[in-house]
Amino acid sequence: MSILIGIGIVTTVTTFYLGKKGWQAFHKAVGITPGVLVYQNDNEQLSLSKLSWQQLNLNKKHLKNLPEQQLHQLKRIDEKVNHYQAYQKSLKAQHKTPEVTEQQFVLNKMLHTRLPEILASHYHLTNIGANNRNDEKKIEANELLQSVLNNIEQRLDKLLAQLDTQQLQELRVMKNYINSHDS
Repeated sequence: MSILIGIGIVTTVTTFYLGKKGWQAFHKAVGITPGVLVYQNDNEQLSLSKLSWQQLNLNKKHLKNLPEQQLHQLKRIDEKVNHYQAYQKSLKAQHKTPEVTEQQFVLNKMLHTRLPEILASHYHLTNIGANNRNDEKKIEANELLQSVLNNIEQRLDKLLAQLDTQQLQELRVMKNYINSHDS
């Protein structure tokens, strides 16, 4: 009787052990780390100390006085630029030379040169000019910055939509090519 109980306990422990190892091996095979799910609330207040940019190179000092809405918009712009750069890298991986249109060149110039300059100017107007107490200039500076951010985000949206349309068209061409060789 004690032998049967011992065999039952050993079988149960072995089943749990192998089940756990199998579960972990399955997660490792599909690239998931069990128990490491981190929830990110997109509406949470952004902390400048935790804020990291994937593509944009912005001075954190110049972001100090920005409203929460503009920080979230800059984060969205950064994510969209990251998607665009990933597309460009995938083209290079396929040994295709990505063509740079005037629209892409202008957007690149806006993102990497003009945006940091605008943020620096905004910072100087709102922070250093705080001694002058000219609220009208601060309001106008915020409106101008918001206008620039909206413009950049709209340009990025149009560019990403064009890339999606281009990819869809290439898929249609490949489908038609493959279908034409079925006969």
